Amino acid sequence: MSDPDPDRSDPAGESYDWYQRAMELLNSGNPHAALLLIDRLLAIEPNSQSVIEAYARALFDTKQFGAAAMAFDLLIQLAPDNDYAHFGKGLSLWRTQMFVPARDELAMASVMRPDRAEYSRALGQVKATLKARENAGLPLNGPLEQQSQLDTAMGNES
Repeated sequence: MSDPDPDRSDPAGESYDWYQRAMELLNSGNPHAALLLIDRLLAIEPNSQSVIEAYARALFDTKQFGAAAMAFDLLIQLAPDNDYAHFGKGLSLWRTQMFVPARDELAMASVMRPDRAEYSRALGQVKATLKARENAGLPLNGPLEQQSQLDTAMGNES
């Protein structure tokens, strides 16, 4: 198979070597560099659960939360019993201020792995946010539209 982009040179080694290098980059705090390798891996192995998980993690770490939620969702479609995929999707949705679906995904992860304290902590925080928004009469999802809504919620009315 010829490379459609003759100016693009692939890294040395096989796809497994690329994956290992991408994981090293991701784990050492270089998610942007990891994404470069993971993009190439996805072209070769689009249904690899480990590659999709690495891709979702790298997107999350580069603050591309909407794209990360979609990548974690793809992983859930391939492996519905993957607790980490539910957790990652829940965190990603939380960062996009989609608190209700975030709560549902984090609850699923918590039920699947009750021994994971980070799952229950994240779920508790999202539930607290939802309760505070509900008590203040604010929308449960999305950014607060006006500063006055935030002031009311925080008790800072002038």
